[in-house]
Amino acid sequence: MATLQRYFFSDLGVMLGRSLRHIFRSMDTIITATITPIGLMLLFVYVFGGAIQSGTANYVNYVLPGIFLVAIASGTSYTSLRLFTDVQRGIMDRFRSMPIAPSTLLWGHVLASLVFNGISLLIIVLVALLMGFRSAAGILPWLAIVGLLALVTLTLTWVAVIPGLTARSIDGAAVFAYPLIFLPFISSAFVPTRSMPPVVRAFAEHQPVTAIVNTIRALLAGEPVSQEIWIALAWCLGILLLAFFFARMAYKKRTA
Repeated sequence: MATLQRYFFSDLGVMLGRSLRHIFRSMDTIITATITPIGLMLLFVYVFGGAIQSGTANYVNYVLPGIFLVAIASGTSYTSLRLFTDVQRGIMDRFRSMPIAPSTLLWGHVLASLVFNGISLLIIVLVALLMGFRSAAGILPWLAIVGLLALVTLTLTWVAVIPGLTARSIDGAAVFAYPLIFLPFISSAFVPTRSMPPVVRAFAEHQPVTAIVNTIRALLAGEPVSQEIWIALAWCLGILLLAFFFARMAYKKRTA
């Protein structure tokens, strides 16, 4: 068992290094993944912010959690594309013929997505600081924010693995991200849900983005978090387990 674990982590390091090299050799992917969320943040803060009654003095503080989720949804689409490319080029079959732990190829892509999205979110925070973002959060709330964003990234990345393994075209591999990017717009990410029509409000208040955004917003403000943190964690863990299960099924079918 110890030998198997040693080889697993050794192979995982190789696969992670391979995925990271692909990312850092094409920095345009990081730029592309961050430019849309930053553009949305600029648009909402400087164009729409004055007309939106968010109940906060600094609208960039209000909108930033939603921008985080848009960025993660956009960033995980590249995991799907890179995995689809591996499948189409026969690289996955080539690795199968080598003495490599089978699941490390997927985990290499998943862990690289955490690094990729972490860099993207850091850039967004730096831009937000230039726009006037300030946080009263201490070290522990910031650690909680980082942990929750990492969990969201891990969840959406495993969702991205499924089309990466099953799509028949490169467009099909990326299209899954579109509804995920759109979902924050029907939540409390950009406007309070109380301003929405009843049917839309009911949907917005009972979908995962609202619970996640409200939790991050409270943590950034240094305020006590409500029970929504447990709702956010339940959504993330539930989707993560389902996505992991179906991703493993798709991987076994692909490599059968």
